[in-house]
Amino acid sequence: MFNALNRYLSRLDGDTRAQQKDGHGYGFQVLRNTNLKLGVEPWFDFIVGINGRVIDNPDPRLFAQEVRNCAGGSVALGLWSAKGQRTRELHIPVPADTRSLGLSLQWTPLAVASNVWHVLDVPANSPADHAGLLPYSDYILGTPDGILHGESGLGELVDDYIGRPLKLWVYNNEYNVTREVEIVPSREWGGEGALGCVLGYGALHRLPAPLSEPVHAPGETMFDGDMSGTGAGADQFTSLEPPSDGANAFVPAASNDFLVPAQMVGTPPPPAGSAPPRGKKKERHGHAPKRMMDDYFAEEEKKSRELDGNIAASKTPPPPPPKAGGGPPRAAAPPKVEGGDDDVD
Repeated sequence: MFNALNRYLSRLDGDTRAQQKDGHGYGFQVLRNTNLKLGVEPWFDFIVGINGRVIDNPDPRLFAQEVRNCAGGSVALGLWSAKGQRTRELHIPVPADTRSLGLSLQWTPLAVASNVWHVLDVPANSPADHAGLLPYSDYILGTPDGILHGESGLGELVDDYIGRPLKLWVYNNEYNVTREVEIVPSREWGGEGALGCVLGYGALHRLPAPLSEPVHAPGETMFDGDMSGTGAGADQFTSLEPPSDGANAFVPAASNDFLVPAQMVGTPPPPAGSAPPRGKKKERHGHAPKRMMDDYFAEEEKKSRELDGNIAASKTPPPPPPKAGGGPPRAAAPPKVEGGDDDVD
């Protein structure tokens, strides 16, 4: 069922990307970051906007010229992250002498970020177990030995490396680190599959946001509108539209009006001069279901007793049973006639 749902969502994403003609499904993917002071992650981050404008032209010279125009100041970059599919704005100072950010970029479709494989079950003594893959928290991003295209790309690569060591780039969501894993695919380890693990692919297995990111409220988990950490106001950020990539696109909110579950909504304070609410109603509210059930049973019991009394009053008691061994009742003797003792001859 989940495989069918993944294929259906993938078709929807493909149709959405096919209809895009304004370039919002693309961005400059960060391949290398030589400036460790920048909060930019290679492979995961895509630059989709600059100085409040969406990047819709793949010409790198236009991007470099915009950065040089900000020499001696700072440039505002709109970054879309594959971790959680979220968009943020980052202000980066541009040195006046080098007029460079120290980033290596490549114009890439954002769909590349969804080309990952989620490690699910890892049986014991399997090649994945020996390689140290962790279930449910590891994601296979790719390999330095080739380029993976589509869901079958990893399987085709594994078939070419049966019995040989294969290097994989693996991201762990719990520790928020990426490491290189060496695994030797084999079909003779005693189980199913050459890797010896169950993999998930598609919309249900995209990279989640790191666990280290604080979650302040339920609304921010869905919409991620907290811009306090970026130093940019909401009005500045709304002009920097995120890439529209079907289900994984994230549109930043222009205000802090988020959807909040009903149980999280606090009670408004009472107006000035009004009396505080009574505590008696609150106590009745907590015990109302029990009292209602007790009243219901008492009323039914009363009705049952009244019904039993009416039936007993309307019926006459049955006759007592006959005595044992008495036989059937005798017929009554004819009455005696009193007269003379005259004999008739």
